[in-house]
Amino acid sequence: MNTQFKKGVLDMCVLAVLSKGDSYGYDLAEELSSKIQIADGTVYPLLRKLASTGEVSTYLKESSGGPPRKYYSLTDKGRQRLETDTKEWKEFTALVSGIIGGEQ
Repeated sequence: MNTQFKKGVLDMCVLAVLSKGDSYGYDLAEELSSKIQIADGTVYPLLRKLASTGEVSTYLKESSGGPPRKYYSLTDKGRQRLETDTKEWKEFTALVSGIIGGEQ
């Protein structure tokens, strides 16, 4: 898949996964990579950026086999962004589909 297509929607995809529940970074990356081909190191910079903008928050949770793990949680600001981005994405993809669908 075109890398530029993915760059524009990965934030929204991360927020969508977190809207289903809090997640450990590795688990979130695994879920995304099972659906979209992404590089291993792609998700963590996105999570840091979303945390710095207040769209996700973090907390530590004890793990059974090692140090505490950092979990990510969607904030109200993140929920609002997800809602706005999803609406805009659906409108945009409908327009693009209308354009390219006419060429067939």
